[in-house]
Amino acid sequence: MSLRSTGRLDWDKLRVFHAVAEAGSFTHASETLNLSQSAVSRQISALEEALGVSLFHRHARGLIPTEQGDLLYKTVHDVFAKLNNVESLLTETKENAEGTLRVTTTVGFGSVWLTGRLKEFIRTYPDIEVTLRLDDQELDLAMREADVAIRFNEPRQPDLIQRHLGSLRSNLYASPEYLKERGVPRTLDDLKNHDIVIFGEGTMPVSTVHWLAELLHKNKVTTRYALRVNNLYGIYRAVKAGIGIGPLPEYFIQEGRGIVQVLPELDGPSIEAYFVYPEELRNSARVAVFRDYLVREIAKARTQLTMVAQASDVLKTAS
Repeated sequence: MSLRSTGRLDWDKLRVFHAVAEAGSFTHASETLNLSQSAVSRQISALEEALGVSLFHRHARGLIPTEQGDLLYKTVHDVFAKLNNVESLLTETKENAEGTLRVTTTVGFGSVWLTGRLKEFIRTYPDIEVTLRLDDQELDLAMREADVAIRFNEPRQPDLIQRHLGSLRSNLYASPEYLKERGVPRTLDDLKNHDIVIFGEGTMPVSTVHWLAELLHKNKVTTRYALRVNNLYGIYRAVKAGIGIGPLPEYFIQEGRGIVQVLPELDGPSIEAYFVYPEELRNSARVAVFRDYLVREIAKARTQLTMVAQASDVLKTAS
């Protein structure tokens, strides 16, 4: 499309169009824009005349974008979002970080570890509006489905900046109630007498998620898979409920109460954690302060895990 009169889009009219498309009526858009309803209607009519297309279907219940109107709305919405982001980048500093920060990570890590550690960040930076999107499918940061991500596979996209956050071990866990009823396994072979909760059908952005099944198969240990779950948080809930023994990253033992480690001598795989964001947010103060906060929290969690492990070793030696 090209404007017949000027050969370029009129930003004032596009701003009005965007407000109307968002509101679904001239009346609500006029309230948002602080303009009269007739002024809003004239702007839309002028834009339609300049473009030579109808942008809205007029109905008694409101305005519905035409196919051309929907195309224009998606484009204008994206442009306005990018302009707002650029404005924030130009004006914010670490001392004055503000704006929306959309964070994505897996359901398990987000639910069990991250959400419980955001209180101090939110209070320190009240002008940053944090939105969490927990999803076991990796969202496309290049398409701005989120601003930053905490991932557990090394990102391969060349246009993404990554910061290695550290390594997590995977271990076996069970509930105290389950172990009281079924006994404590002392060797890998003992698992043939236990129920196992394991990762099932589906995909996970963690390449080592099948390590227990592979270990059992390699050592020819036949056991009963009591439950298959396609989500680490689901495995945790099943293990905590006493359904069986299951493999989980070590942060579950620190943050998720009600489970204990079994067969600690098993060397589960290492899971590498990365903080990832697009190149265009390299200078974003919001991203910088969140990254720094995350690094500090992970360092504190690592220290706590080390202290727990040392205390466990002392108790074993004493016994």
